Amino acid sequence: MEIHIHDSSSLKDKRMVIRSLKEKLKSKFNVAVSEVDNQDLWQLATVAVVTVGPDKKYVENVLQNVINFVDINFPELHINITKEIF
Repeated sequence: MEIHIHDSSSLKDKRMVIRSLKEKLKSKFNVAVSEVDNQDLWQLATVAVVTVGPDKKYVENVLQNVINFVDINFPELHINITKEIF
């Protein structure tokens, strides 16, 4: 997910938003979440969400639930999502 945090005015603001997002996703969906790029930019973050499962359908379902959750619970964020399923 490439996330634009419009209201962020510092790295501290950004990190608070990203930390909240990561903690909620980890606890609700049991996924691995990491900021993987743009760590030094205060309005942009690239976050990877990873899960494994017994089949492609399960993984797609978990990732779609993550996307839906982010859309509903973080409406102030502008997010571009790219999915890769192996």
